[in-house]
Parts: sequence; structure tokens; C-alpha cells
Amino acid sequence: MYLTYLDSNSWLLEIGEKRVLIDPWLVGALTFGNMDWLFKSSRPQERAIPENIDLIVLSQGLEDHAHPPTLKQLDRNIPVVASANAAKVVQELGYTSITPLAHGATFTLNNTVEIKATPGSPIGPTLVENGYIFKELETGFSVYYEPHGYHSPSLKDFAPIDVIITPIIDLGLPLLGPIIKGSQNALEAAKWLQPQLMLPTAAGGDVNFEGLLVSFLKTEGSVEDFRLLIEKNNLSVRVMEPKSWERFDLQLEKRAALV
Repeated sequence: MYLTYLDSNSWLLEIGEKRVLIDPWLVGALTFGNMDWLFKSSRPQERAIPENIDLIVLSQGLEDHAHPPTLKQLDRNIPVVASANAAKVVQELGYTSITPLAHGATFTLNNTVEIKATPGSPIGPTLVENGYIFKELETGFSVYYEPHGYHSPSLKDFAPIDVIITPIIDLGLPLLGPIIKGSQNALEAAKWLQPQLMLPTAAGGDVNFEGLLVSFLKTEGSVEDFRLLIEKNNLSVRVMEPKSWERFDLQLEKRAALV
């Protein structure tokens, strides 16, 4: 199993001999509601869009997860698994095979990869977006992805999970509170799921930030701080900070299920 971090919340997961693109932002700038003056992310260099994608998975309908310029560049015939909110985005863009996945529901890709939707990030008072558990059916290896650090207690039913991709740094705004919940929530997920490996997401990668909002954003913690927190809690977990756009082998070990 291989992973490539594509910056921001974007990942390429190679699992079950399939190539799964998660929350892709791959072209142009990232803004919200075209308000460049408020917030804008951009890359110092353009990157080639990964080829031979078998599936697109979208956790949220917001632009940093369902990025319209990127989705317009990708082949509209690639199947999409998405939260209900993100499914509306790709439907409007003309994608031909869309599976909105409700919490607890599963999708199986070519009898090799099972994808289960879990409760994820709350967006407003009533909407809860998706996290996902990806399971390689031949080996049993599994990956859990949630990009804002909101982890449902229902995850305990799926332990152990081999890899967790989630924020480990806190990000918030004065008065509004946390936007991304990092270290303590990630630690709780690690205790529940007993992963072999944890990787941070939503931390930026090889990108530049500008706009009024950037000066107010407050970050707390670091990868090294989280490693120390893991050690303090006697958890046997590798914490790895991936390099942008570098493919790496997860190097997972077979293990018995927890009892």
C-alpha cells in the first residue's frame, strides 16, 4: 500500500492495486466563494495531475475538499464516492458515476477495496460531513481519513485500523474557536484505533497562504509535540510527516485483531 501527499487535504492512496484520489486540489488557487481578499492558497509551482485514477473520494462539499477547478480538469467518467454535500458539487459538474455515501454505508471498488463512511466534520448546525475507512480486502490493511479532527466514538467498533490520516495541529480563529481539531482529538483516535502509523493532513504542504484571514489564524502544536504526546501515553505508533508529492510505502505489518 502506498500514499502520496498532494498538499492541503489531498492524497493519492494506492490500495488493492487501485489508485484513489482523496479531496483533490491540484490546479489553480484555492479560495472560498471567490473571495481572494479573505483567503487564498496557491502553489509555488504547478504540479502534474496524477494519471490512471480509479476513484475519487470527497469528504466534504467545501472548496478545500471538492475543489471545482480541479474537478473540472479530471475525467468526468471517473467514479466518485462522496458525502451528500460533495455529491451535489460533482453532479453539477457532469460526473457520470456518483455514489453519495451516508454514515455507516459502504462502497466496494472492484471487489478489492471497501470504503465505509463515518461521521466527520460538522458544517453549520445541522450538516455533518464524512470521514472514511478504506480497507484492502486481500490483506485486511485499513486506512482512516478525517480532515478536520472530528472522530466519532463509533470508530471503536472498527479497531484496530492500521493508518490514521488526520490533523495533529490545532487551527482556530479568535472568538469563533477551533476550525481544525488536532492533537487531543488525534490522540483520542489513536487510543481507540491502535494504529501502526499516523500522518498529519490539513497542515498545508508546499503551498503559500495570503488574505485577511491568514493574519487571524492561530496554530498550536507541531509534529514533534504530537510524537512526544504519543510517547507520554505509551502508544506504539509511528508518526510520520510526509513530503509533498513523494510516493512512499506504508510498510505495514500483519497483526491479530484486538480483543
